[in-house]
Amino acid sequence: MGGPVSWHNLGGTARIGGPGLDSGHQARFMIPARLKASFPRAAAVIEPYFDVLRKAVSFALIGVINVAVDASVFFLAYSYLTSHGAALRPLAALAQWCSCASVEAVTLVTANLIAWAVAVSGSYVMNSFITFAAESGRQLRWRDYGTFVASGVLGVIANTAALVAAAQVMPVLPAKGCAILTAFAVNFCMSHFVVFRPRREKAAAAE
Repeated sequence: MGGPVSWHNLGGTARIGGPGLDSGHQARFMIPARLKASFPRAAAVIEPYFDVLRKAVSFALIGVINVAVDASVFFLAYSYLTSHGAALRPLAALAQWCSCASVEAVTLVTANLIAWAVAVSGSYVMNSFITFAAESGRQLRWRDYGTFVASGVLGVIANTAALVAAAQVMPVLPAKGCAILTAFAVNFCMSHFVVFRPRREKAAAAE
């Protein structure tokens, strides 16, 4: 059966169909020949990790979108919580009950958790369809979502801890920026080395 090459957007692989080729054959993205000829040593070092680099770039671009989502939801939630007495009273009661944090800190944590829940859901969808399309098969599954969220718990802990710590020495806006950068580094490491790695190895073993 003949057919054109079907490239998975930023997925790191391409499925090829054509005479004499298995329809399930996958080809890796390669460094352009011109760049290899101009920088042979650098290309030799980078090429084995080219797919990983492409995934890192894709993850970073999705991260930019997530930053906008996270920050927007955070400031909307924070503004609502601090301007509505009905929303602030339970948080003040919680802070007084636990005696472990101020009302301001509890409000920051609550707004941050709301923002994270929205952002992590969008991140799972986009990374499943784009960054790790080959590993996920571009299918959304509750089990995979649960694993992704569980791996993101470490990220939200780092995010929240960085936010509360930074807010002690700077305004909320730059403090949130520090928290987002911290969470981005943690989440990429968890996604690449923990969440999707077993699927990559399983897919490779099945070929």
